Amino acid sequence: MSRDFATGTRLDRAFDTPEVKRRYVQGLFATIADRYDLITRLLSFGRDATWKARLLDLVRVQPGERVLDLACGTGDLTFGAANAGGLVIGLDFAARMLQRAKTREVSDRRAGHIDWLLADMTKLPARNSSVDVITTGYGLRNVPDLTGALTEIHRVLKPGGRMCSLDFDRPEARWLRSIYLAYLDVVGACLGWVLHRNPDTYRYIPASIRRYPGSRAVAAQMTAIGFSDVRHIPVLGGLMAIHYARR
Repeated sequence: MSRDFATGTRLDRAFDTPEVKRRYVQGLFATIADRYDLITRLLSFGRDATWKARLLDLVRVQPGERVLDLACGTGDLTFGAANAGGLVIGLDFAARMLQRAKTREVSDRRAGHIDWLLADMTKLPARNSSVDVITTGYGLRNVPDLTGALTEIHRVLKPGGRMCSLDFDRPEARWLRSIYLAYLDVVGACLGWVLHRNPDTYRYIPASIRRYPGSRAVAAQMTAIGFSDVRHIPVLGGLMAIHYARR
């Protein structure tokens, strides 16, 4: 098992503790930021933009609403919420991701009001009940403390506020899960070697899915924390999922 050249941690040790995972993921996303959009399109079979549009249709950002896009990456959901008239903050804890998003903003003059913030989604720098909408794409699976992140999301949402998340899912059927993860292992290793000379770079994705509780369990956590109208919507035959909830 090779060491990640950005983090110095082996992939099989990346999930040992929440703090180790936080450092690993932060280093990983700093490394892949320049190729993040390409990889996202490849691993989604070109459907990523369609899924994100569906998420935005579900959450229905209204003009003037305060929106927080967590783990914003290069800004797809951030720009979508801003184009709908939201007052948006794109938050990520990888500085290189935010740099890429800001570069895109310069060339995308359609975007409305956007601020960018380097911060951790488990420690949101926002007041209680201050945000109308929270979105995240591929954020919940990567967070080192899922319950802590969901609790923070619940804390900062206004009563009646909406949250929506898109992410890989962990298929419940063992046979499907085995095929899915094997496919991601092989493809991730090939892409990692070609793009970074490190096969483990994108093998992090199936490794994280193996440790992810899955969409039903995430929905149950949301309900336990106090969210209402909790829904999980299968995407791509259950290989992906969208979560929707209200405070």
